[in-house]
Amino acid sequence: MFKIFKYSLYDMIRNRWLFYYMGFFLILTSALLILSNDFTQVLITLTNIILALTPLIGIIFGVIYYYNTKEFIELLLTQPVDRKAVFSGVYFGLAVSLSLSLASGVGIPLILFGVLNSSVLVNYIVLIVLSIVLSIVFSLFSFIISIKFDNKVKGFGIAICLWLFFALLYDGIFLIILMLFKAYPLDNLSIVLSMLNPIGLARVLIIIQLDISAMMGYSGAVIKNFFGSSLGSMLITLVLVLWITIPYYYMIRLSKAKDF
Repeated sequence: MFKIFKYSLYDMIRNRWLFYYMGFFLILTSALLILSNDFTQVLITLTNIILALTPLIGIIFGVIYYYNTKEFIELLLTQPVDRKAVFSGVYFGLAVSLSLSLASGVGIPLILFGVLNSSVLVNYIVLIVLSIVLSIVFSLFSFIISIKFDNKVKGFGIAICLWLFFALLYDGIFLIILMLFKAYPLDNLSIVLSMLNPIGLARVLIIIQLDISAMMGYSGAVIKNFFGSSLGSMLITLVLVLWITIPYYYMIRLSKAKDF
């Protein structure tokens, strides 16, 4: 698997779109830091942009990469190599390269503009870590979709619809459910619904870090009280791990059952 991973990583590093991805965040972060001396305000703006874009880039880039390397994967499968090693190696090459590009694009301007010496450094680190987690989760979704559907057009369509659901539609559904059941206790419901959306969970964690949960109203207060506790912190870690491990094992299961 390690040899396949190295090849996949090297192949991704040579991809110019990966540098465009890093360059976009490099320019965006630098521009925001130049325009504002308030590191907290810059963090809020970055959060809104990054938490929307990183899942989209992860799922779209993953679909493109899988379909472009499908023949190479089929060639590897004709060799005496375990399917898990093949798909894991190719996927980890994609995930690591996307994570490095994101961390570099956001991290380099933060170092140059002195954010390392600011009081919000931890918040920026949390944002970068959560963004990497989202990249990993949605690139896993991209491989699951690509393995399941051979038709590229169908694969792209499902990938975009999945991103739209988690990034936009889910919040609307969340609010509608809260309105429909406003006569009942919503504490546990708000917590469960927050954990069922990785993008929403990441947004909640950033809001709690910035201590602006009051902007979310009643549900924000409930979520802060729960996630701010020791039990909440452990549960957050577990949920994020599950958002990675469950799609990963499902991807491996699909790859073993796939008839190439």
